Amino acid sequence: MNRMSWGRPAREQDGGWAVIDVETSGFRPGQARVISIAALGLDQFGQVEQSVVSLLNPGVDPGPTHVHGLTPAMLEDQPQFADIVDDVIEVLRGRTLVAHNVAFDYSFLAAEAEMAGAELPIDSVMCTVELARRLELGVQNLRLQTLAAHWGVTQERPHDAFDDAMVLTEVLAAALQRARARDIWLPVRPVTRRCWPNGRVTHEELRPLKALAARMPCPYLNPGRYISGRPLVQGMRVALAAEVGRTHEELVERILHAGLAYSDDVDRETSLVVCNDAAPEHGKGYHARQLGVPVVPDALFMDSVESVVGGRSMEHFVDATADDEQFVLF
Repeated sequence: MNRMSWGRPAREQDGGWAVIDVETSGFRPGQARVISIAALGLDQFGQVEQSVVSLLNPGVDPGPTHVHGLTPAMLEDQPQFADIVDDVIEVLRGRTLVAHNVAFDYSFLAAEAEMAGAELPIDSVMCTVELARRLELGVQNLRLQTLAAHWGVTQERPHDAFDDAMVLTEVLAAALQRARARDIWLPVRPVTRRCWPNGRVTHEELRPLKALAARMPCPYLNPGRYISGRPLVQGMRVALAAEVGRTHEELVERILHAGLAYSDDVDRETSLVVCNDAAPEHGKGYHARQLGVPVVPDALFMDSVESVVGGRSMEHFVDATADDEQFVLF
């Protein structure tokens, strides 16, 4: 997986967005089904170029009608997902999938596609909930209706897939404008899919970034602890305390992008801990102080991560070790 694809500056141009909203018969993909979908293909300027909007016959009970307003009678003559999947694919192609709580919509789309025997051309996704967290909006919560009200976007029919997608399109435009003005990184993350020998395609499950990052091998050797006043070096192990102003996901994106190593734990091999508390009394910041590991605030870390210097490649180290062993043998 390409580390460089975890997050990107808002000022970088993109290939367009596919804003998605689905209404479902329940909450478990593969068991519950999509009963309504709106997929809007936007260009890089936020204008709708393509769209697919449809009610769907799920072949099961539609679930909480009091929420989405869709009854069995309304859905019985509608197409199935397999009937429209080719149109959905065309909207997704070449675009980043965007949804409000993207893990939910993506997981249902993936489950429906796999049941239809189709491959979705999704290479990256972005969650507007996480994006809104980074924008310091001062709102009470990050629900779509709250963000819509904040930016003066009219929401006529909540839980209607088309209306929600149209509202999200306007919210996205406002959020991107603020992100560019503040030079905020967008929470774009890669997704993958696998084609099995029997032709079946499975789509990657979206897992929390921290859980994935903690298992990612760093391509650089750990150069040791951070020294105040000096630059960060690729390969340094970075842990995150709870006491930070930015979201952990944004900080992890920057860690991975810079060639640093994210660590869930604090030990003697940790290079630094990002913590805004100068004298932490518990947690990772406290453990860092106990072990003599440097602690830096997130503002300093974000400044420093812009100018990380190159480290020693793990690949070169392995090659050199192999050469040494060969020399000893002879």
